[in-house]
Amino acid sequence: MDENDRLAALFEDHRTHLKAVAYRLLGSLSEADDAVQEAWIRLSRADAGAIDNLGGWLTTVVSRICLDLLRSRAARPEATGDPLPWMPDPLLAPAGGLDPEQEALLAGDVGLALQVVLQQLAPPERIAYVLHDVFAVPFEQVAEIVERSPAATRQLASRARRRVRDEAPPPDSDLTAQREVVDAFFAAAREGDFEALVAVLDPQIVLRASDLRGTGLIRGATTVAGRALTFARLSPHVIPALVNGAAGVVVAPGGRAVSLMAFTVRGGRVVAIDAIAEPARLEALGAVAAVR
Repeated sequence: MDENDRLAALFEDHRTHLKAVAYRLLGSLSEADDAVQEAWIRLSRADAGAIDNLGGWLTTVVSRICLDLLRSRAARPEATGDPLPWMPDPLLAPAGGLDPEQEALLAGDVGLALQVVLQQLAPPERIAYVLHDVFAVPFEQVAEIVERSPAATRQLASRARRRVRDEAPPPDSDLTAQREVVDAFFAAAREGDFEALVAVLDPQIVLRASDLRGTGLIRGATTVAGRALTFARLSPHVIPALVNGAAGVVVAPGGRAVSLMAFTVRGGRVVAIDAIAEPARLEALGAVAAVR
């Protein structure tokens, strides 16, 4: 094995971790792959013999690449003024369970709602929170990436942590119980039972949706229940799925995905629904194949 092959083999040992970092930071599976590939290019051009901690070096490089991408997004006019500028890519799996790579990409955090909230953080806040709180990178190392002092970096992570806690509470850990609540939601919608729909929804539920017209947000059990009744005709075409490790569905009449819904269930009620209703995007993600 020559030196380049040896270096490539070492890099492959870190690839899954690097993609998990990039996915958490960017919310895009394709951009995460691009960031990891760029890290390999930079490693192949570096003096690898002078790198004492390859994993730490690669994590720093990928994080800086992602930070540049996040800043570029934030600078675009179309990415301002909208509380939901873009719905992140979901990690889709059959209802039976995640594969090992998906589990690694989730890095222990379950639910698409977290990824949605991360999209709304300022780039340095997102870097600080994800690297420190999710991947246990020391604040001193994170500070070098965001070009702040360690104390200022702690404040960035603290602000992000509060927002995540307030807006993306983790779902109930019992996946079977989650699925029962989701099934009850669709049964009530299918039967046109408004009261049963309201009963399964938290009074303060948030529905975040992305479709061809853009993104939107509605709140409240009665409003969301009324919205659910408008797509009740699609409920027979629901395929149970895991969306970022939590209960969700892909809606696919005729075998073609038209929407995806991720549910956050807490205390036996739905507290959040995150939906993507962009058929072309779902097709590109291989939504139907991913959950069967």
